[in-house]
Amino acid sequence: MRKFLLIIGLIIHSVTFYGQDKFELILPSVVMEGIETEVEVKLTGDLLDVSPLAVHVNGDLVEVANIQNNTFTLPFTFTDDSEFTISISGETRSGNVNPIPLWMSILPPLVAIILALLLKEVISSLFLGLLSGTLIMATHVNGWSGLMTGFLNTVDTYIMNALNSWEHIAVIVFSMAIGGVVSIISKNGGMLGVVNRLEPYAKNPRSGQIVIWLMGILIFFDDYANTLVVGNTMRPVADRLLISREKLAYLVDSTAAPVAAIAFVTTWIGAELGYIETGMSHLPELNVSPYSVLLTSLQYAFYPIFTLCFMLMLILKKRDFGPMLKAELRARNSNEETEFIHKVNDEFEAKEGVRPMSYNAVIPIMIVIIGAIWGMWVTGINSTDPLALQDVGFFRKLSIVIGNSDSFTALIWSSLGGLVAAVVLTVSQKIMRLEETIESGLGGFKTMMPAMIILILAWALAGITQDMHTAIFLQGLWSDSLSPIFIPAVVFILSGMVAFSTGSSWGTMAILYPLLLPASYHVAIAGGMGHEEAMIVFYNVVSVILAGAVFGDHVSPISDTTILSSLATSCNHLNHVKTQMPYAITVGLVAIIAGSIPAAMGVSSLITFPVGLGILYAIVHFLGKETDG
Repeated sequence: MRKFLLIIGLIIHSVTFYGQDKFELILPSVVMEGIETEVEVKLTGDLLDVSPLAVHVNGDLVEVANIQNNTFTLPFTFTDDSEFTISISGETRSGNVNPIPLWMSILPPLVAIILALLLKEVISSLFLGLLSGTLIMATHVNGWSGLMTGFLNTVDTYIMNALNSWEHIAVIVFSMAIGGVVSIISKNGGMLGVVNRLEPYAKNPRSGQIVIWLMGILIFFDDYANTLVVGNTMRPVADRLLISREKLAYLVDSTAAPVAAIAFVTTWIGAELGYIETGMSHLPELNVSPYSVLLTSLQYAFYPIFTLCFMLMLILKKRDFGPMLKAELRARNSNEETEFIHKVNDEFEAKEGVRPMSYNAVIPIMIVIIGAIWGMWVTGINSTDPLALQDVGFFRKLSIVIGNSDSFTALIWSSLGGLVAAVVLTVSQKIMRLEETIESGLGGFKTMMPAMIILILAWALAGITQDMHTAIFLQGLWSDSLSPIFIPAVVFILSGMVAFSTGSSWGTMAILYPLLLPASYHVAIAGGMGHEEAMIVFYNVVSVILAGAVFGDHVSPISDTTILSSLATSCNHLNHVKTQMPYAITVGLVAIIAGSIPAAMGVSSLITFPVGLGILYAIVHFLGKETDG
């Protein structure tokens, strides 16, 4: 009997020992076909003391380089629906893996773009693009039962991950604060004071247009404020000088977005940095800050700069062509009023009875500008090795410091400083009560909400494209079919098409920046370019996405700034679109032919800008006709 019990005990002990899991195999929940992914293995039991480990994957011996916390990962590329088998010291585990075809990675951004074109609405298009990605991943793993999981993942995973980032929150805070500043300095009469300072210099059609153009450049920090303030305040001046409403609308519209897009401190820059930072997160080999990338890309900002210069050429030469020429001749030769429907945005209208004082706007704006520069210098110095600043010139030192700066922190400091200054100036002079001032600031916050929603959804969509490796798929498409030197031109056209169809330059940037920045760099490398050459294409693409978005806005009848320009200047909307479109297309073509393509080939900006401006001057001189006798 004792022998029988001993045998039973040994059997139970053996079953318990050999039934223990020596390791746990953890397969990734989402696997893309042909993309290297990591399989996690967690050691347990007596394998914790075994060294070295004999690991076989699908029968092949592999080396385990690093084991941390009893866990190691194995890189593996899944190519089809197959069983993954791993053996360690005679113990075997396996699991079925059904990788998602890589071509499906393009569907989420493609859905967002196509729906934006069809629906002409960005927020719902971005959300549905995001939803398509989560549904693809969830249903591929769990079948139809994954529909609810995919829907919930849009919020609990991707939107929450987009908000769970200090940089992203910093962009939101900065943009909201700038919106508050713009609203307060408009309400307290500061913006109107700036306009009044310039108005006496408008004495004839040419000088009047110069003042309008100059004001559009000086009010650089927000395109909405630019459009509404300049349009509404200069309309009586333009009428007195017999400048057509169409020309006034063109000058207002075509200075608003280009200036806001390329200036250093604007309501745009927070979003731009956010989009660029998202795109660069796919490129760990680029050790530069988003602000440094944005500054470098300005040397390729052909369309915005050409647009501003083209307007000045038209003004100084007193020439126009196309539908604008007819509008200007009609205005010069008659005093007929243009039919219009006038509407003013209350958030940017000065309070009734307020005395316009320019310093109420200049001081907060200067605090924002100087504060941003100071903040970037402080954060950059703190992050820079002092040895790196020795024996270098001032501009090189400035480049190094700005490149190492924390631009997000600097922008928060400066925008909050400007907001506080605007509140103090307004309340201390009893222009508005504190309650009214805070209410005005909150109204400014409200105007930024649609842009912030677009931004958050764009970050979430970028997370989907990162998980599904969309950039790698695009690289495979472009490598054999498109020369890298034509990438900027193609991207400019694509960006313009999306902005034209959606009427939103911010929505266009939200969709294209995270998608095309990593793809353009990888395609350039795959096309045989070295790192330095590929960076030229990369910086060019950074610029042309923005430029194309602005161009699409200028030719789109549903663009918010185009509509606001018509309203603020009391110009018939269709007349504004019809007269502005030939000018925008002319500049866009010159920007591609004389700017983007030669720049991608390595031609210096010292050549491309003069050549492009020369072509535009020739167009104005030979195609345009005088409007003032």
